Amino acid sequence: MRNLYILLFSLLFLACGNKENNAETVVNTKTNKNAITVTKAQFESENMALDRLKTLDFSRGIAVTGMIDVPPKNKSSISTFVGGYVSQTPLLVGDEVKKGQLLVSLKNPDYVEIQQNYLEIAERLNYLKAEFNRQKTLFDEEITSEKNYLQAQSTYKSNLATYNGLKKKLQMMNISPTAVEQGQITSTINLYAPINGNVTKVNVSNGAYVSPNDIILEIVDIDHIHLELSVFEKDIMHIKKGQKIQFKIPEASEETFEADVHLVGTTIDETTRRVKVHGHVADDSNNFIVGMFVEANIITDSEKGVGLPNEAIVNMDNESYVLVLDEVTTDDYKFKKLKVNIGQNDENYTELLNPEVLKEKQILVKGIGMLMEESSEE
Repeated sequence: MRNLYILLFSLLFLACGNKENNAETVVNTKTNKNAITVTKAQFESENMALDRLKTLDFSRGIAVTGMIDVPPKNKSSISTFVGGYVSQTPLLVGDEVKKGQLLVSLKNPDYVEIQQNYLEIAERLNYLKAEFNRQKTLFDEEITSEKNYLQAQSTYKSNLATYNGLKKKLQMMNISPTAVEQGQITSTINLYAPINGNVTKVNVSNGAYVSPNDIILEIVDIDHIHLELSVFEKDIMHIKKGQKIQFKIPEASEETFEADVHLVGTTIDETTRRVKVHGHVADDSNNFIVGMFVEANIITDSEKGVGLPNEAIVNMDNESYVLVLDEVTTDDYKFKKLKVNIGQNDENYTELLNPEVLKEKQILVKGIGMLMEESSEE
């Protein structure tokens, strides 16, 4: 019986010892989660970096959408005043053109008829003018009747109006009236570029017939790219000329570009209840394309705050943490995990509401994400 008591006492002692060891293990694991050690070799190879708190300007703005566009004067739709058949169209979409460059050549027998009519009336006009002057002189001298004078005047002025009309029509067709009067008649007219730019649409091919209502091609000059934004009615009172705009083209780039408000619309679209806002791009040397969709933020206010780069803060279990340099040894950097309270943020920085816990401390601002993941897995 005595041996049995000794055996039970020994088992009880061992059990108590195991509980103490387990308790110590839990405490050590918890401590390790708040302390992270990085070798200097790892610090350099992962391009980690240290920095301190910064005083920053945190902006508040209105999120809007829109598109890349150009002013109406930088767009041109090419059409013809008189229908014809395409005989030459050397351009493709994307080709750059200069003002005055040949775009399209058209042929039509009607062009010949217009020139013939002009030439005939030009020849006849010299006689009618001379006859009108003769009748005027005779009438002034009371040699001829007023009827003859008025008839000569009417015939001359009527033909003069027709002559001027046909002359203007030839000029609009890019045919020289002077050349026609010299007997140079052509069945071809040429259409030239009215602006510098790039061809964005080509709607015809050789041999196709185009009427005066058809758009043959379109040219856009992208030297003056701007933003065309749509702002909801409830936000428009906060938008003012000169405010900064930060925008992205989500389908093409992660880069953030800058612009400023140039014009604010004065009418509201009855269907969408939105107002157009025109923005000038700060640097239009980028490869923007007209029609690109943009997501923008119009900055309406800003205030000072203390913060860190977004990359320096990690969210875990609905809490935000940073890594603070605790000790530097010969071979290692030792970091301590600290909880922080965050405020507003923008594209690059996040405000800290309890900056006093990090005052004068060096903070890991690059590479924290990987270390926190490894720490959470331990």
